[in-house]
Amino acid sequence: MSFELMASMMCADFGHLEREVRDLEEAGIDSFHIDIMDGRYVQNFAMSLNDMKCIRALTDRPMDVHLMVEHPINTIELFIRNLRKGDTIYIHPEAEYHPSTTIQRIMDAGITPGIAINPGTSVEQVKMLLRIVKKVLVMSVNPGNAAQIFLPYVREKYDELLVMKEEMDFDIYWDGACGADKIKEFAPLGVKGFVLGTTLLFGKNKPYAETLVSVRNLLN
Repeated sequence: MSFELMASMMCADFGHLEREVRDLEEAGIDSFHIDIMDGRYVQNFAMSLNDMKCIRALTDRPMDVHLMVEHPINTIELFIRNLRKGDTIYIHPEAEYHPSTTIQRIMDAGITPGIAINPGTSVEQVKMLLRIVKKVLVMSVNPGNAAQIFLPYVREKYDELLVMKEEMDFDIYWDGACGADKIKEFAPLGVKGFVLGTTLLFGKNKPYAETLVSVRNLLN
């Protein structure tokens, strides 16, 4: 069974960022997940535009840019011009007055459009947008910080989206508190990819390749 593994780069060692990118790439990571936070939409600052540009220059693997910012329409062009076709930008619909306009800007640039759904946001609230995006990033923790616990009620959201994804033509991605148990349970159900952070990938004192191989063998 094929599924994607994305490295949550806000959890990486920024003192050795180039080495981290090289090691993850050699280990077989599928893409690099970049969390951009503005201290307004979420009460934290994480990665920056320059961090994203640095990682983009270091690898040819796809980039998944998760914008946790207020009114991304105001800055979306800064990110678009530093990405490549095949990369992804996720926005939070609640952060924008007219999210479909921002999504259209992303699509027009040849970037894959996605939305991120917070634990407290219902599928019904974003249902119409599901018809125009290609990826849905489901937050299983509240956005803004790493190393949070899984919120069990999010399971219902996955159930709803899995029923809708074929008709509306989008893929589902897991973000937050992702352990091997979640991948083993949800990949067979149809979740396409998983963002790996401190729960499974970073800070484990073992080679990334060892972790990624063991994860990919979960369903063999």
